[in-house]
Amino acid sequence: MGRTAEAIAEGLSIARAAARLTIRNRILVDTISGGESFDPEHFTQFARETLLALAEEQQAAADLALRQRKKAWGRYSDPDGTHDYRDRDTGNLRKRHRQYTGVAKGLRAEADDPEALRVLLEESRDAAWGDVEANLLRRLRVESAHPELDDDYASMRDARMQSLQMIDLPRLQAHRRRLAEGAAAAAAASDDAR
Repeated sequence: MGRTAEAIAEGLSIARAAARLTIRNRILVDTISGGESFDPEHFTQFARETLLALAEEQQAAADLALRQRKKAWGRYSDPDGTHDYRDRDTGNLRKRHRQYTGVAKGLRAEADDPEALRVLLEESRDAAWGDVEANLLRRLRVESAHPELDDDYASMRDARMQSLQMIDLPRLQAHRRRLAEGAAAAAAASDDAR
């Protein structure tokens, strides 16, 4: 495998990781805050759109490299800055163009491949579940802590109580205020609509 093919494979790997992160976040938002069940069909189109958006970014980078190469062609003076390319840079810019174009092409192919989308969704779902699982475990450790099992319980109690008073209670109060304001606004809008 040549260097261009290796760079394309690495670019695809990085783009897939970015797509997984984006899809994982959407899964968490829709299923947890939206109260929805995980339905692969619901997220398939979003996964496809995510891959296509990443492909567009790569194509834009390829187009930029092409414009920079054309601009650099026949220029032999000293550059004024990092991105002020000269004729000696055209080979590197040609390589970049091929690499960006290859990644864009690969992402478009994956966006049109049902099996690739299925695998991407499974990996994203597993990542989302990993986040939920880690939060649950962390919460269970805190809630199941017994004072007699924790040597630092007494010394850290004051800090926990201070944190509760200064952070948790004001946050809860602000949350309840937002809920009340939202309910009042919804009631006012309902009255206005009548």
